Amino acid sequence: MVRIIMSGANGRMGKVITELAQNDPETEIVAGIDVISTGSEPYPVFTSAEDCDIEADVLIDFSSPKALDGLLALTEKKGMPAVLCTTGYSAEQLDRIREASEKIAVLKSGNMSLGINTVESLLKAATKVFVPAGFDVEIVERHHNQKLDAPSGTAIMLADAVNEAAGGDMEYIYDRSGRREKRGKKELGISAVRGGSITGTHEVIFAGPDEVIEIRHVAYSRSIFGNGALQAAKFLAGRSHGMYDMGDVIAAKQA
Repeated sequence: MVRIIMSGANGRMGKVITELAQNDPETEIVAGIDVISTGSEPYPVFTSAEDCDIEADVLIDFSSPKALDGLLALTEKKGMPAVLCTTGYSAEQLDRIREASEKIAVLKSGNMSLGINTVESLLKAATKVFVPAGFDVEIVERHHNQKLDAPSGTAIMLADAVNEAAGGDMEYIYDRSGRREKRGKKELGISAVRGGSITGTHEVIFAGPDEVIEIRHVAYSRSIFGNGALQAAKFLAGRSHGMYDMGDVIAAKQA
């Protein structure tokens, strides 16, 4: 049984993961952390990480970048692995996460879906074929109108996968409204759409001479992210310090 502390317990994803964990015989959420506690949760919820005194095997965070310092302080103090599902971290916070990984196991991903992480691997293979052949690459992501960050962490994750496979010298272009020029060969366009209740759609377009290849992932519910987070928690529990990602989780399942 993997014991979990759920950060962001009363958020949308926290509630989804709580329900999934209740139906998973291999996991148990033993405590939560959230700025709001209703008192009706099936486990104790603390309003700050420093107040959490419950022992657990791993922490899952689906909250806000503002909570990072307190969560890392808690996990480092307890020597507890952390699954970081939050997006929108600053450069300084990313450095802090890498620093923490020297003491504890940290798994960070811009998207916890097993499907989107498999797409990431497909993109690396496709990029090595299409980019040298002169294909342009564009990423379009769509999310609900309550999402704060744009582009999404997943879009950046997919862009990074393409860029890495292409040699690391692509230029991310987020807005062409101020440009009056032809598209550069090294450009990687990233567009964000916000509207309604769209859970999440990501399209990667390889556009070449006389042909277009599109790789598309559609999320129909938040359960796919919650399931991925639980799979990551099971994988990370008991691991030694270091940085991990969902690719490691998928590789472990294939082994």
